Amino acid sequence: MRRSLISSLQQHSQFLADLEEEAHQDEAKLLAMLFEDSDGEENTERQPILHRAPNKDRDATAGHERLMADYLNDDSVYDDGDFERRFRVTKGVFIRLCNDLQSHHKYFIQKPDCTGKLGLSTPQKVTCALRQLGYGVSADATDEYVRIGETTARMTLKLFASSVISIYGAKYLRKPTEEDLNRILIENASRGFPGCLGSLDCMHVGWKNCPTAWSGQYTGKEKEPTIVLEAVATQNRWIWHSFFGTPGTNNNLNILDRSPLFDDIVNSRSPTVNFRVNRSHYNSGYYLCDGIYPSWAVFIKSIPTASDLATKHFNTIQEACRKDIERAFGSLQSKWHILTSPIRFWYEEDIHSIVLCCIILHNMMVEERDSNISIDRTCNPTHEIIPPTFSNSFEERRQVANNLRSERVHRDLTDSLVKYAWEQRGSIDQAV
Repeated sequence: MRRSLISSLQQHSQFLADLEEEAHQDEAKLLAMLFEDSDGEENTERQPILHRAPNKDRDATAGHERLMADYLNDDSVYDDGDFERRFRVTKGVFIRLCNDLQSHHKYFIQKPDCTGKLGLSTPQKVTCALRQLGYGVSADATDEYVRIGETTARMTLKLFASSVISIYGAKYLRKPTEEDLNRILIENASRGFPGCLGSLDCMHVGWKNCPTAWSGQYTGKEKEPTIVLEAVATQNRWIWHSFFGTPGTNNNLNILDRSPLFDDIVNSRSPTVNFRVNRSHYNSGYYLCDGIYPSWAVFIKSIPTASDLATKHFNTIQEACRKDIERAFGSLQSKWHILTSPIRFWYEEDIHSIVLCCIILHNMMVEERDSNISIDRTCNPTHEIIPPTFSNSFEERRQVANNLRSERVHRDLTDSLVKYAWEQRGSIDQAV
């Protein structure tokens, strides 16, 4: 018994010694491979990884040179009109984006890899993102021209959208300042709507990869999962207010309950507007909207039972001016085709960034074109902009909220606007 036990212990000790010897041999081989340099020079050739497809040599440098020769050099093949039609922005805005993105995020800086080979340039990455936004194509559709892979293209679009929001969101997603309000009020007064702050409506954006468990919540009248964008626009199609993220089963009324459109007014964080129409004074601006919205003091709708000429004339100019938001949505979708078909992303946060990025780029182009119409500054009646107080009690906030929802003020204001539009119909028809 003792001999068998001693024999088994000896065998186990020999087994452990053999394992230790094999471990030392493997370690020596590994060190030899690491420090082997037969020619006395570093071997920088990239070794393939087992069980993985090798990287494609897309020749990013050649893609950059082709892009520069086609669009960005002084003697480029395509002119500025071709550039704007294909990139959806002017060349000046494109160069501005490239410079600002390089300063904001290190991803957009062209860097060499571990072998010293230069990667994608900033114009290539920005072109990849703009082509996906402008044409609504899949991530690998830009590979042949920009020389960028599918995974990299998808990551580029996400980083581009988030960086654009971080850089330009404070300016191009801002609420109207006192100067902006004054221009908007004068502009709309010349069109027959003194005290008007713009037109309000909603747009649905499709979500292709909506989770099945959520599809019932996001599928409404569009018969497919959508997310709703609420926006306010003025005559030059600048989008002043955007609220995105409400499931598609909601209508305009449900979205209004969640919208922060009137939060700043109720809490005295934004300027308020006092104006006069036909000797009647009103202490809050209003928005033009369609018939689904409630009869509040802040909404002006067309009158469905119009029998006299004055009311019919009012309906005509109200529906014409209310189309500002429809024109803004049309311009947004015609320029950024990614919004016209269901967006192929998994997460709602990514879609939110893409939509806000498209709005920022849209407002940048509105500013670039300087499409403000001529304004008649002698237009009557007058208005007054009261700066925010930033302090009010609960009772005051409740009183302001009740005034915004007053149906009596809505009826009085509508009657005053009908009379005003009929009295000024000659000059208003030319402005509209």
